[in-house]
Amino acid sequence: MSERDYWQLAIYFAAVLILSPFIGKYVARVFQGEKTLFTPLLGWLERLIYRISGVKTETEMSWKQYTFALMVFNLLGFVVVFILQLFQSKLPLNPQKLPDVPLLLALNTAVSFMTNTNWQAYSGENTLSYLVQLIGLNVQNFLSAATGFAVLLAMVRGLISKGSTSLGNFWIDLTRATLYVLLPLSILFSLLLVTQGVVQSFNPYREVKTLEIQKDATGNGTEHEAKPALRIQQLPLGPAASQIAIKQLGTNGGGFFGVNSAHPFENPTPLSNFLQLLAILLLPIACVAMFGEMIGAKRHGYALLTAMFVIFFAGLAVMLYFEHRGNPVFGGLSNLEGKELRFGITNSVLWGAATTAASNGSVNAMHDSFQAIPGMVTLFNIMLGEVVFGGVGAGLYGMLTHVIITVFLAGLMVGRTPEYLGKKIEAKEVKLAMLAIVVPSAAILVGTAIAVLSPQAVLSLNNKGPHGLTEILYAFSSAAGNNGSAFAGLNANTDFYNIALAIAMFFGRFAVIIPVLAIGGSMAAKKTLPQSAGTFRTDTTVFIILLVAEIVIVGGLTFFPALTLGPIVEHYLVPAARLF
Repeated sequence: MSERDYWQLAIYFAAVLILSPFIGKYVARVFQGEKTLFTPLLGWLERLIYRISGVKTETEMSWKQYTFALMVFNLLGFVVVFILQLFQSKLPLNPQKLPDVPLLLALNTAVSFMTNTNWQAYSGENTLSYLVQLIGLNVQNFLSAATGFAVLLAMVRGLISKGSTSLGNFWIDLTRATLYVLLPLSILFSLLLVTQGVVQSFNPYREVKTLEIQKDATGNGTEHEAKPALRIQQLPLGPAASQIAIKQLGTNGGGFFGVNSAHPFENPTPLSNFLQLLAILLLPIACVAMFGEMIGAKRHGYALLTAMFVIFFAGLAVMLYFEHRGNPVFGGLSNLEGKELRFGITNSVLWGAATTAASNGSVNAMHDSFQAIPGMVTLFNIMLGEVVFGGVGAGLYGMLTHVIITVFLAGLMVGRTPEYLGKKIEAKEVKLAMLAIVVPSAAILVGTAIAVLSPQAVLSLNNKGPHGLTEILYAFSSAAGNNGSAFAGLNANTDFYNIALAIAMFFGRFAVIIPVLAIGGSMAAKKTLPQSAGTFRTDTTVFIILLVAEIVIVGGLTFFPALTLGPIVEHYLVPAARLF
């Protein structure tokens, strides 16, 4: 690594850590109903939304009512996106006259954007019209991220409540998250991206003439023999900047273009690359700052953030080492295959680490081309449950399930009833937390096992051997973890994968949300106990070490056999020039 690489990393993390706490404080004020900078500007619109939709702002919801409202709303969003795709050819804003989306691909895509996964079994510029991208996918980018905010808020209220059964009002949380947080930030980032040349247009695709070398009929012509010839190239346009801003801020990840932020129209300059990288981690980290503000325990919030960064930096360091290390198979050269050469190895690796840690899923390089161990790190980031930053709201409420397990284990060690934020952790909360951890893990491993045994699924592989296994394992991990990135070596647009990954995405999202809301409801009904000399503190170095160990051990024990058969075996075979 060069000195410039170190400076880029330092500037990036400085920007993230400086901006996130300020945004976290602002977000906490928004959800606590306090006056903010945008209240005079948008308050009338919030009240109008409630009046039109019939929301009674004074009504509070139990965890079951909150869950019912959330599920109904998300299922309605799924239906809208599904229908828009099926009738795309008959709808306006389709200048390229793109046909209707096939049924199972439409199903997969609708589930994907409902669950904040944004898995792309399609290439956006060749499959979806401007209308479907805007009214369907872009709207879901806002609403699925707002849903993550809402679930986190419900759990936080459960933790700080003093004997109440209420978790707030889902409709208010959803509206405020969209109106006061996601919308202003998205407008700002959209404008910044447009200044860098990211396309934002409703014009049809543009055809341009380029020159290429015309070889002879056998294809063996040399540059001296061949003559230059004109070639027609189609340049895709569209309202991309507005979608890219919210896909990064909302940790959605689905690109307007098929290759995501490796496309020069989606990510044209070093500054646009920096801005998108910044947006990926901005709100997930701000959620932790918001959590500390709302529970009145900033030190505990910083402890959670420290645990996240410990895991993240360890993975990033491993990735940087192996990608910059000379490969003996290629004469000691660094691995440039699949990298974004405009921005260098470090920016490609940093993006890969950030996007898989933050449940974002956008890419500016091909993870399939990473060395075996860096590829395993991106995979492991997802397998941990997307709790190292994770999605907006989703990362922190996923982390809190691990906190409950950690506090419970610490209580067992000292022979004391475990407590968290002054409330007893009992068998019910532990079972629910384990359910939220186990179901996505099962979806990954069971789905991968079925795919490996299915001839149709194996035909989709671009590589054989351990690398092929990693491609399948990554696909199901990305789906169940609601990440959305792909290893880029698997043809996922088949009947098998469209159905199987849709199932994994659904359970990966809602089999976590429902237990989390149930935990919030259970904790809300409990009274807060005063701290004593025997209370296990959750803002100390000991707690951070225990939490990191619990997360890594749970992930390691669950997935180590699968990782051994995939990237670990490949790591030892590649130096022997064994490729797949």
